[in-house]
Amino acid sequence: MLKYWHSGRVFRTLRPVLLCLLVAAPALVLRITGLGVPAVVAMLLFGAAVVAAAFTLAWAAEAAEVDISGGLAVAILAVIAVLPEYAVDLFFGYRAGSDPSYAQFAAANMTGSNRLLLGLGWPVVVLLSLLVASRRSGRTVREVVLEAGNRLELGFLLVASVLAFVMPLTASISWLLGCVLLGWFAFYLVRVARGGHDGEPDLVGPAAHIGALSTRIRRPVVVAMFVLAAAVIVVCAEPFAEALIATGSALGVDQFLLVQWLAPLSSEAPEFIVAIIFAVRGKAAAALAMLISAKVNQWTLLIGSLPIAHLLGGGNGVLVLDARQVEEVLLTATQTLLGVSLLLALRFPRWGAVALLGLFAVQFVVPGTTGRLVISGVYAALAVVLFVVHRSHLRPTLAAPFRRIPAEADVAGGARAPEVVRSHA
Repeated sequence: MLKYWHSGRVFRTLRPVLLCLLVAAPALVLRITGLGVPAVVAMLLFGAAVVAAAFTLAWAAEAAEVDISGGLAVAILAVIAVLPEYAVDLFFGYRAGSDPSYAQFAAANMTGSNRLLLGLGWPVVVLLSLLVASRRSGRTVREVVLEAGNRLELGFLLVASVLAFVMPLTASISWLLGCVLLGWFAFYLVRVARGGHDGEPDLVGPAAHIGALSTRIRRPVVVAMFVLAAAVIVVCAEPFAEALIATGSALGVDQFLLVQWLAPLSSEAPEFIVAIIFAVRGKAAAALAMLISAKVNQWTLLIGSLPIAHLLGGGNGVLVLDARQVEEVLLTATQTLLGVSLLLALRFPRWGAVALLGLFAVQFVVPGTTGRLVISGVYAALAVVLFVVHRSHLRPTLAAPFRRIPAEADVAGGARAPEVVRSHA
């Protein structure tokens, strides 16, 4: 071990991790000493620490795939990688148990993270993948083609998407719905474990360098990264969440919007960057599959955990949603339904990516109740049309979570397609 440190190899490999710890240090000092600083400064310091911990956790989770094989292990590591985002939202849910005013922030963070992932992450990765593929092939590439095995994730997401409409219909997120979604997520882990995911992990960036270390060095390094990142998240999640709210008051900014977009954007940055790296390297299907899996996590585990956190915080396990929160949840649910309907045929066309990105942007141009309801209607109408167009794929998608072995039917209903993109001259 000392030989490797002396040679500088481990130090060079861990420079990004050490940089992240350096970024997180001021927030840790502030938290331990209890020094009083302006809300904006606290938000920036604690936010930077959460982002740094998110990167460290993501690298550790990826590098751990070298030592932990199997679909279940990979799925669990994927959950660990998004803990920063969950920690902030679950704090809001927990506080809502004793202070109902925090329920709006729990809903804001949940809807923001989901809409960012599907409305920005999915289309950006697809459009970037198509651009890269077009330049490499010299032809216009118009769609990304997923693997047949991805129908499993789509099946789970489709069922969860339907269940999600219980929230706007009842104007609440109840413990009963939470238990159903958590049970559905647990079943998802079981099915993924049976599905396999064998082969060498495809690592990029710092995770690849850490994964290349010798076993006796890599394992303690990865464990240390997990522990340190988790400690930073535990220490900084609460003050970061409180600083977001205080900053909104200090600057006269809508607190709901600040919590809805800034916190999820910071915590999801590592996941977006890894997906973009895959897209740039021509691994479109892998990049999109990773984001689909993340959406399944968010739309089951995250939502399902909120009422449980509310119960543990002294509430009755039912987060009551006001009119604005109902509109936000409805908008998020219809967006999710459109995303699933786009992928039923295991193809993500360029026009679909443009539509998702455009509708995501429009919500900022046309805010308010009218804007949210109109955009929700557009999402829903497009989803219905696509479900009709892709109706032959609806049954196998719904059945995929319950099959012993995932179907190997291809995107067009025949032999499995070997490509990740389709091009047209």
